[in-house]
Amino acid sequence: MSLHIYDTSTRAIREFVPVEAGRASIYLCGATVQAPPHIGHIRSGVNFDVLRRWLTRSGYDVAFCRNVTDIDDKIIRVAAQEGVPWFVVAERNQRAFTWAYDTLGCLPPTVEPRATGHVPEMITLMERLIARGHAYASGGDVYFDVQSYADRYGALSNQKLDNMRAAADTDDESCKRDPRDFALWKGEKPGEPTWPTPWGPGRPGWHLECSAMATKYLGPAFDIHGGGIDLIFPHHENEIAQSQAAGDGFAHYWMHNGMLKIGAEKMSKSLGNSLLIPEMVQKVRPVELRYYLAAPHYRSSIDYSEEALLEAAAAYQRIEGFVTRAAEVIHDVDADAPLPQAFVDALDDDLGTPQALAVVHEVVREGNVALSRGDKEAVARLLAETQNMLDVLGLDPRSPQWRGAGSDLSPVVDALVAVALEQRKAARERKDYAAADAIRNQLAAAGITVEDTPHGARWELTR
Repeated sequence: MSLHIYDTSTRAIREFVPVEAGRASIYLCGATVQAPPHIGHIRSGVNFDVLRRWLTRSGYDVAFCRNVTDIDDKIIRVAAQEGVPWFVVAERNQRAFTWAYDTLGCLPPTVEPRATGHVPEMITLMERLIARGHAYASGGDVYFDVQSYADRYGALSNQKLDNMRAAADTDDESCKRDPRDFALWKGEKPGEPTWPTPWGPGRPGWHLECSAMATKYLGPAFDIHGGGIDLIFPHHENEIAQSQAAGDGFAHYWMHNGMLKIGAEKMSKSLGNSLLIPEMVQKVRPVELRYYLAAPHYRSSIDYSEEALLEAAAAYQRIEGFVTRAAEVIHDVDADAPLPQAFVDALDDDLGTPQALAVVHEVVREGNVALSRGDKEAVARLLAETQNMLDVLGLDPRSPQWRGAGSDLSPVVDALVAVALEQRKAARERKDYAAADAIRNQLAAAGITVEDTPHGARWELTR
């Protein structure tokens, strides 16, 4: 079986056939950086990071583009409330998003374009649309003419044009031929940033930004466009309309992750129920938070509760415990060991992470039995399978991301802890248990937990 994914545009599971053999291109709608990220934002990053890792493991050369919307009505509004320039808000929150993606183990994108750096491409796209009769300039604004695309507009969101409301993206609807026409470019307003265009100074509309950036880096036709389900309309619907009306094939597959909710409500800053990433990683470790976000199917909604979060952390710790104990017996893990077929089938079936993790837990159970029997051959095989599966999911506890090996100080910490444990071992051998306990307590005060095992003392950073 090859990879099959649910395509929102056809509302069906489709076999993944890339535009170019051996290559996979993904555009993910990234952050609109008016505020720091909560876990609902970063869920999308984690879900599409797993997709990217699976495509890479499946042999594709992956180009992954995740944009930053760094100019928008919301950013301008926040900046005005704070009394600071718009770019201060954008820069501050982009850094917060980057930190959050990195903290949860998301691989850096191949390219991460900012909207404000691509105004020339946006102007070119508007010129193409005007020349084809699909857009028009009015009062310094530029609008997409939905009636010119009426036969296809609404296909992604499964709506009919006659049932749609006004776009509500401008203060003066009289500039539009049709209230449902959406803004490609917004004319100059006092106190707002502007860029020059043939139709006068102004700033880009949200939808235009993504079309220009996606096609610049991935080409006029690319494989997968992703984002949250809340973006289907109007954002993604409008992206398709303006891109295809301009003559681009645009995305061949549309993938949308479900929302993260608290109770019956979508998590959002406006509701005041945001759970920001720095707060969340005080409740559980980053790898455990990643497990929590990756474990449900990407298209399902997550109803957040702290109880569920802690259950996910405990489930990950069971996996981690086996990997840690097995690694004390098996020192060389076969990184090329084949993945269990059930795991492969699960991810090939629309990125079925719940079923994939069920396979991980089953292999871990077998591994614990093999450890108890002292069957090193079985332990070696099952450890390799477990770590290789976890690597695909970005959850391998022995990877540099989660062990902290990327830190400049990690070799020093390793050496100092090793010396302390040798001193503790010597104290225990001469039956100076008070000295041994003192060393252990000193390590605990420094945030290092020591556990005595049949294979010697084991240490980790205190949770």
